[in-house]
Amino acid sequence: MLRLQGVSHSYDDRAVLRDVTLDLAEHRIGVIGANGSGKSTLARTLNGLVVPDEGRVTLGEWDTRRHAKHIRRRVGFVFSDAANQIIMPTVAEDVEIGLRSLRLGREETARRVDAFLVRYGLDGHRDHPGHLLSGGQKQLLALASVLATEPEVLVCDEPTTLLDLRNTRMVHRTLDGLDQQVVLFTHDLDLLDGFDRVLVMDEGRVAFDGAPAEAVAHYLRLMDGADREAGA
Repeated sequence: MLRLQGVSHSYDDRAVLRDVTLDLAEHRIGVIGANGSGKSTLARTLNGLVVPDEGRVTLGEWDTRRHAKHIRRRVGFVFSDAANQIIMPTVAEDVEIGLRSLRLGREETARRVDAFLVRYGLDGHRDHPGHLLSGGQKQLLALASVLATEPEVLVCDEPTTLLDLRNTRMVHRTLDGLDQQVVLFTHDLDLLDGFDRVLVMDEGRVAFDGAPAEAVAHYLRLMDGADREAGA
């Protein structure tokens, strides 16, 4: 289980996380909040992309401060812009590169690459450049590349931000069908339907932690209050 204990972090003199303590045990967890609320930094602490100034982030016996490599093998990360994760000349190579560190052997690596390309409808594009894919296909390629390594947890930082409605629904269906625990950071409130738990971030703190409907209602009240203050 991912656990955060007293996590605080700043960029220069701007505090972005303030004493966050959480146990993330549920199968589907959503995280929402306004821009600048600390969501993206919180997401990046979960697999060691950001090591907090204070506090600890752990997965079982592993600590991101000392065992980031081990945790990244178990906690996959998908960025909002899939282009940030497409780095190889072809689609198949993009899936394959993440498997190299696992040292699976040539046969098992090829089997996994083929299986995940088929699973996400990308087998017809295996030798194509990833940057020529549609927006939805790029996000599916990013997911396939991460999921081929078989992580225990998948952290998604606003994976539908750059997608149209059709591709947003495609990614939603994909995430919904995963066996892995998913921690989804999003502005798309409709994606949270059926989630086990939703956190609301505000000014670097967890302002609400509960069921999706109540969390969304709390978030909307925060936004209404912010709008009134801005108009005052």
